[in-house]
Amino acid sequence: MKKFIIKTLGCKVNQYESEAIAQYLKESGLMESNSGPAINGEDTKFYIVNTCAVTQKASMQSRQAVRQAIRSNPNARIIVTGCYAQTEPDEIKKIKGVHYIIGHSDKHKIPEMIISEKEKDPPYPKTICRDICNEHNFKQVPVITYGNRTRPFLKIQDGCNSFCTYCIVPYARGRSRSMPSESVLVNIKKLKEAGYHEVVLSGIHLGCYGLDLSPETSLFLLLSRIHESQAINRIRLSSIEPLELTEDIIKLVAKPGSVCHHFHIPLQSGDDLILKRMHRPYTSSFFRKLVRTIHELIPDAGIGVDTLIGFPGETDEAFGNTYSLIAELPVSYLHVFPFSHRQKTPASQYPDKVPSSIIKARCQEMRELGNLKKIEFYRKMIDRKVEVLIEEKSNYSTGFLKGITSNYVPVFVSGKDNLKNTIVNVRIEKLNNNNSVFGTICR
Repeated sequence: MKKFIIKTLGCKVNQYESEAIAQYLKESGLMESNSGPAINGEDTKFYIVNTCAVTQKASMQSRQAVRQAIRSNPNARIIVTGCYAQTEPDEIKKIKGVHYIIGHSDKHKIPEMIISEKEKDPPYPKTICRDICNEHNFKQVPVITYGNRTRPFLKIQDGCNSFCTYCIVPYARGRSRSMPSESVLVNIKKLKEAGYHEVVLSGIHLGCYGLDLSPETSLFLLLSRIHESQAINRIRLSSIEPLELTEDIIKLVAKPGSVCHHFHIPLQSGDDLILKRMHRPYTSSFFRKLVRTIHELIPDAGIGVDTLIGFPGETDEAFGNTYSLIAELPVSYLHVFPFSHRQKTPASQYPDKVPSSIIKARCQEMRELGNLKKIEFYRKMIDRKVEVLIEEKSNYSTGFLKGITSNYVPVFVSGKDNLKNTIVNVRIEKLNNNNSVFGTICR
């Protein structure tokens, strides 16, 4: 039996696409192998590296992953795909031992290519990397109806039209493209029939969902249909841009129903001048009002925020504006990213670059603030009764099950392993010394 490995770097969309490829290959008779060195004579036939390019570090890690794949499985066909393959195919060609370089337009064809591959194909590396900006159709891959996740991703949108001045993603993923609404509902129902209770709607620019379809639709209209149809117990949104998180969406989430009380919103900077240089189309005051509106309409909502620290021209005052804005708002956690120089983006040519030592110190400050915000949010959960989706069997060392609330709080409880992938009522009781949340299942 032919064996394969998939190594995935980067975002939820990449993870979804890797899992879809893996499912297709398994259904076609291939066996997934472990991602380490070949052991006990195990001979992996195909090794797929699904790369990321969002930062310089991600690009470096992608190259390292490719080299590790070659070293650990010297007899395997090495297939490199993903954002780094799309944006820097010539760099991958320099790595001896790569057999295929596949861009995003043809990523969905990888399973078919593997299954039909012949032993004596033309010389390698074979590169299939078309201009993604000319892609206008959403490429559907099989919905993942089995796997290790309790909360599967469903990619309903791809690409981005924004072209923020620091971001390489539009060059890697192309223009915004959406899965038709009927297909979204069909796929959600398939996941429910497969035994899942929560689906995470994912996309590169999720808030642009439906604007490219004919007739045009929107994320709000899609969520309304899901809500009305009661297609599944819980729907969770992945990251959504501030201007696209409309009051209609917030009010819909506030209604009793299936949409989780959890938003992840990229702020990037709390300084208006920096936001303008980033080509972010909102102001700090707009963001402040948005978060306060969410908190007023949904007081228990988990609100995650992305910040990008050290953008060219970020003075002490500009950083202070970002810090102060986050500090005053009811945010529940932060993702903190240092600015990364990316070729092809306008920001790579901007003057007034911030020294790396200052960026590192500012990131540390923001992460400490994020930790304080998380603890404050968790403490407000104590003595509340909440629904928890149990995601994992009991931990070998602690004996606790782990689950997740609608508002994105990880909770540890005592219980039997057969509770995995079930929704249970839990009373939150305490935080331990590591600020983990513990509760008791309500009988």
